[in-house]
Amino acid sequence: MADAAPQGKEVLVIASKIKDVIKASGLQSSGDLVDGVSARVHEMLTAAVQRAKANGRATVRPYDL
Repeated sequence: MADAAPQGKEVLVIASKIKDVIKASGLQSSGDLVDGVSARVHEMLTAAVQRAKANGRATVRPYDL
């Protein structure tokens, strides 16, 4: 089954890697977990871009997250 992109956006995460982390903790992942993680990544990046712009920078840095 292919993972759908959140709200029509491109999926930015690797599904198998997310599932590996969850599996290593002894749990299972739901079918829509990858979509949820990708949506959060989109939110984080959007906020980081806004912060960088607000600070007059053209470069997004880790601390903008």
